[in-house]
Amino acid sequence: MPTTRHRSGTVTTNGRPRASQINDCAHWIDMHSKDARRQGESEQRLYALNAWRETPFFTDRERSALALTEAVTLLAREEVRPDIIEEASTAFNPDELTKLLYLIIEINAWNRLAITTGTPEPGSYVPSTEHVTVLASPSCSEQLTGAPGPRIGSQQTNPAQS
Repeated sequence: MPTTRHRSGTVTTNGRPRASQINDCAHWIDMHSKDARRQGESEQRLYALNAWRETPFFTDRERSALALTEAVTLLAREEVRPDIIEEASTAFNPDELTKLLYLIIEINAWNRLAITTGTPEPGSYVPSTEHVTVLASPSCSEQLTGAPGPRIGSQQTNPAQS
């Protein structure tokens, strides 16, 4: 997924651990914190992630991604407010927003699997010695059918209705 660098962090570097913090998923918090440090994220920004609204350490784009991450992660409590979607639609183009949304959904799914099964064990993650850039996955429908899935913020028509 395209990301915007700010100081040493990226939009995706902070969204993953934020969702894991909300979900109380120790394994994924550990993993993403280690990966973020390895990618140059500052300790200050990682420590302030729980209080991102009260700090000056995050860009408007990062704040938009964090707000969307929190809203989607806490969906069972309250539906995603239109202003959060509108702000994210302003900060990200439709393809970026779609990839960000899939990334948020993906990390929430991994959190739930790890919490439910108790594996992998928290603290067991060892970062790769190779430099690896992880991109957001294509949509499930795209993987299964080869056709792109729905895009957030774009006016796509359903081919079945044409």
